[in-house]
Amino acid sequence: MSTVSIIYFSGSGHTAKMAETVTKGAASVAGVQTHLIAINGEDIVKGRYKNDDVLARLDASHAIIFGSPTYMGGPSAQFKAVADATGERWFRGAWRDKLAAGFTVSGGPSGDKLNTLEYFFILAMQHGMIWIGLPDNPMNDKGINRLSSYSGAMGQAGYESPDVAPNEADKLTGEILGRRVATFAVKLNP
Repeated sequence: MSTVSIIYFSGSGHTAKMAETVTKGAASVAGVQTHLIAINGEDIVKGRYKNDDVLARLDASHAIIFGSPTYMGGPSAQFKAVADATGERWFRGAWRDKLAAGFTVSGGPSGDKLNTLEYFFILAMQHGMIWIGLPDNPMNDKGINRLSSYSGAMGQAGYESPDVAPNEADKLTGEILGRRVATFAVKLNP
């Protein structure tokens, strides 16, 4: 059985909705177990992330999908605290050859979301992970990848309720990303 973990921070619930659809997509693949892990602010003590159980679950995963809202052109401080806490894993190569992907949500169609996905990509590359992006052309009748991101899934949400935004097309894009990562996880870890 392959394990896909989705670790994310959500400030207002929009990124949590996207995380749920990414998880739904990953869970739809036979032979995959998923872990949906919300970053808890109480686990950040004096700016340092401290939750050995979560980090151990990520260590045991075949694939890790990163998620964060885009705040001021990058990932949230809460997500960054988790990333910083992975330094010891980097040193011993614990995540080498695991699959990686990412998703983000911000208020505008661009919202500098690409920078957040690039942050996730660089984090994955430093760990020696294998990045999985989206192959979908945005020119389709379902709105899949409507924000034209091949690096990962993007969602748009302003002040609407998380029940309204991200919209169905953005959530479907997240679901497709989760399914794609899980499909490769099964192929590489039968």
